[in-house]
Amino acid sequence: MRRLIKLLDGISYDLCVLTGDYLGKTFGPFDPALEGVAQVRSHLKGAVYGVLGNHDTIRMVPGLEEIGIRMLLNECETIVRGNQRIYLAGIDDAHYYRVDNIEKAASAIPHDEFSILLSHTPEIYRQAAHADFSLLLGGHTHGGQICLPGSIPITLDSVLPTYMASGPWKYHNMLGYTSVGVGSCVVTVRLNCPPEITLHHLQAQR
Repeated sequence: MRRLIKLLDGISYDLCVLTGDYLGKTFGPFDPALEGVAQVRSHLKGAVYGVLGNHDTIRMVPGLEEIGIRMLLNECETIVRGNQRIYLAGIDDAHYYRVDNIEKAASAIPHDEFSILLSHTPEIYRQAAHADFSLLLGGHTHGGQICLPGSIPITLDSVLPTYMASGPWKYHNMLGYTSVGVGSCVVTVRLNCPPEITLHHLQAQR
């Protein structure tokens, strides 16, 4: 967390999104995790949006929103700049709890408008593309965390094509990006899969 905070202070961005797994375990107390996220949040500039991961509990939402993270629970926010809009939606965890509702999250988005879906897991890529989302931002996979040379994952706790395990990808007309995240799971080891903070640049079509 201390290293992450140092890196954040040198990055320029308009808004930040968090795609879940603030907890290291799927059980137990979550106050220490909220305290850690609060430290990170104090170094984030501007608006911050988030969704829950499969390690997180719905009981964390009030605490996360109290520190200034707008949690998207199967809902959508409109980001406005001048006369342009981006529709930013987020869904609940689809991997473990299976409480995602893409239809509800997308219901207020006009057809052919640029839209981003935040999902902890990219496993819902088919449904997201069918709902006409322009971009899917996810995580969950850790990129495999322990990989062969060339960042080839040994195993993935996900049901999706390997090429979607990390980095940019495309499915039909929808773009996607799976972040390998900044943490670790089960064991505090990464091999051939360094952690990352991802900076996306969006450019309007002319």
